[in-house]
Amino acid sequence: APSPRSYTTLRDEAVKLFNSLQQLESEWDPVPLMQGILQTCLDLPPLVDEIYCQLVKQTTEPPAPGGQGDLHYWQLLTCMSCTFLPSPPVLRFLHFHLDRTESRFPASEMAKYACFIREALGKTKGRECVPSLEEILMLMQRQEMICTVHCPGAPACSVAISSHTTAEEVAQELVSRLGLSQSPNLFALYEQSRRREQPVGSATLLADVLTRFE
Repeated sequence: APSPRSYTTLRDEAVKLFNSLQQLESEWDPVPLMQGILQTCLDLPPLVDEIYCQLVKQTTEPPAPGGQGDLHYWQLLTCMSCTFLPSPPVLRFLHFHLDRTESRFPASEMAKYACFIREALGKTKGRECVPSLEEILMLMQRQEMICTVHCPGAPACSVAISSHTTAEEVAQELVSRLGLSQSPNLFALYEQSRRREQPVGSATLLADVLTRFE
């Protein structure tokens, strides 16, 4: 499929991704590398299962459980879980891996990531865009993002959103905050750039809109 990035064969790209994962273990700033891996998976969907399997392998019996390299893998696995769903067989094995981790390392950072990932997998339906750099940073800390919405006739409103928050959910929250719940008018979010202004579909994920802004 057409893509701004050039790719070779799936096998070669899988090898490149494996090399990127090896680099991730010692990367001082892993965010751009994580975003690049996610973008490759978005452009080449057959590699999603491959990366899930590689990450399960890297987080099974790590040489230093809870170390920086191990946590980088868990953080990427967190980003994957908020962006892509693996195939049913891989999903079942992933859930087994998450349960095993929580059982072996209770109250650890790995267990906290495993719990977060399990909850995310229950909400993820697929993304139009990979997470923005800001979203990746927030996911690495298992926190929500702050989205600023400018409202006509009112100050800008800050709304906490997750990777799964839709435009309709944010619009409903703002209507409630502004005391407009009884208004007969309809309300929607708009995204505005230098060239155009357009309504955001009610089912659109706000995280995808923020990535387009980035």
